Amino acid sequence: MAGHSKWSNIKHRKGAQDKKRGKLFMKLAREIFMAAKQGGGDPDTNPPLRIAVDKARSNNMPNDNVDRAIKKATGDLDGVNYEEYTYEGYGPGGVAVMVKVLTDNKNRTAADVRHAFNKNEGNLGENGCVAFMFNRSGYLVIDRPSMEADEESVMLEAIEAGAEEMETTAERFEIYTEPESFSDVKASLETSGYEFVTSEVTMIPETYTELDEEGVEKMLKLIDMLEDNDDVQEVYHNLDADESILEKLA
Repeated sequence: MAGHSKWSNIKHRKGAQDKKRGKLFMKLAREIFMAAKQGGGDPDTNPPLRIAVDKARSNNMPNDNVDRAIKKATGDLDGVNYEEYTYEGYGPGGVAVMVKVLTDNKNRTAADVRHAFNKNEGNLGENGCVAFMFNRSGYLVIDRPSMEADEESVMLEAIEAGAEEMETTAERFEIYTEPESFSDVKASLETSGYEFVTSEVTMIPETYTELDEEGVEKMLKLIDMLEDNDDVQEVYHNLDADESILEKLA
């Protein structure tokens, strides 16, 4: 799983820009809604819901919003019915892209996603055309400057907690887990006093597609357009972009 810094650098660059709180809270509420609908409204017995709630709270989503999303899913409040879909395709330069959506209107969302690909020199493909390039993984990020612990100590505790791997950059400790053990690893490290700036189960690419500055700019426009769609929950991709190019374009 080595080499994920290519992916995480772009992910954190995007995360720093995704602070439109109303839009973000709406996406988080839909994620909570789906998890509660599929597995019940108790986070203690529904791990996907617990992950979704933790993600919402890490983004400072009010508890009232969290409770409302759960109640809508369990029938205690009236609300629209969302369905989950994943679209796959290729961005500029052949970058693999997966788009996870929650929508109450599949036709509208499919048309919007296709439009985003077409407008940004991409192509929407068939289901399965790029999914094999990604692995589902738990992902935990600790802000390194805020920690007094050294790399070896964090790594040992992460491994003892059940993590698969840890990578270190100047800014972050990045911990990877099996999806099934994500909640246990996170809980164990939290008990040890660690706090996370990111904690989620996500899709990580096995290989990467490198683009020049022009290609990176086009690909980031596609990501922006997709993420600006209210129905889009997550955009996964395998873009490899040089840090200097990302800083320039930012």
